[in-house]
Amino acid sequence: MPLRTHLDEQPTLNLTSMIDVLFLLIIFFMVGTKFTEMERKIGLKVPQVSDVEALTPAPEKKVVNVYRDGQVAVDRENVTLDELTRRLNAARSQYADLGVLVRGDGDGAFQHVAEVLNACRKAGITELGVAVTTEKPDAARRR
Repeated sequence: MPLRTHLDEQPTLNLTSMIDVLFLLIIFFMVGTKFTEMERKIGLKVPQVSDVEALTPAPEKKVVNVYRDGQVAVDRENVTLDELTRRLNAARSQYADLGVLVRGDGDGAFQHVAEVLNACRKAGITELGVAVTTEKPDAARRR
């Protein structure tokens, strides 16, 4: 059995990089504190408010239903395309970023949906959506 003739060195902890990071953080916070002191010296009184919320909540999207026979309904009332444009213009005058969701009957002609989309464009609606549903995987395999 060999005898140990020398002692193993104990591992040491090198703290140089940790001290460098610590000094950099101290310098960063010292400089940041100087900037906030300079900003406080500006002779400006900022107004105060008690509650921070939007003045009015954003309205929900208008839902326009397009039925198989070409009938158009907004707010559960049948309307013509000209009346739809007028109503959307009036609603957009109250809230400029009004959104519209067009729901067309899947068995109806797409021409009716296209006419409604054109009426929305005439009314200046920029946020348009078309409602669809996803097909179930079993129904897709049967085709």
